[in-house]
Amino acid sequence: MLDESFTAIDFTQQLLSESEYESCEFKNCTFAQVTLSGITFIDCTFHNCDLSNVDLNNTAFQEVSFVNCKLLGLRFDTCKSFLLELNFDKCTLNYASFFGLKIPKTNFQNSSLLEVDFTESDLRNADFSHCNLTGTLFSNTILEGADFRKAINFNVDPELNYIRSAKFNNDSLIGLLFKYNIIVD
Repeated sequence: MLDESFTAIDFTQQLLSESEYESCEFKNCTFAQVTLSGITFIDCTFHNCDLSNVDLNNTAFQEVSFVNCKLLGLRFDTCKSFLLELNFDKCTLNYASFFGLKIPKTNFQNSSLLEVDFTESDLRNADFSHCNLTGTLFSNTILEGADFRKAINFNVDPELNYIRSAKFNNDSLIGLLFKYNIIVD
C-alpha cells in the first residue's frame, strides 16, 4: 500500500491485508494484541492508535512516527533492526523493550516510559524531553549526547552506561547519583 490513510479501523477484527505500507497514515486505529509479524512500515505515521501487546516479530519500522499512541508491553527488540527508525510524541510506552537496539536520534518526547528496558541499546542523541522514566533500565547503554534535561524519575548509573556529552540539568542530577543513597537539596 502506498499513500493510504486508515481511520478508525479495528484491526483486531479486520487484519492488515498487505505486507508493506509506505507513506501511510493510521488514525484512531486499534491493533491491540494483533500480530504484525513480517509487515514493513516505511515513512508511516500512527496517530491516536492502540498497539498494546502487538507481536512485532520481524516487523520493519523505517522512519515511523507514533503520536499520542498506546504502546504497552511492546518488544521492539524483536523487530527487524535494518534501517530501524522510530519517533514517539505523547505516547505511553510502558513495559516496552528496546534491548540491544541501535536507535540513535530517537525522540521519546512527552511520553511515559515506565519500566522500559534499554539495556545494551545505542541511544546516542536521543531526546527524553518531558518523559517519565520511572523504573526504566539503562545498563551498558550508549547515551552519548542524549537529552535528559526535562526528563523525570530516571536512574542512569554513570559507571554502567556511556554518558559522554549527555545533557542533564541541576534538578535531574539526582538521577545520576541514586545508587549512592545520598540526599541532594
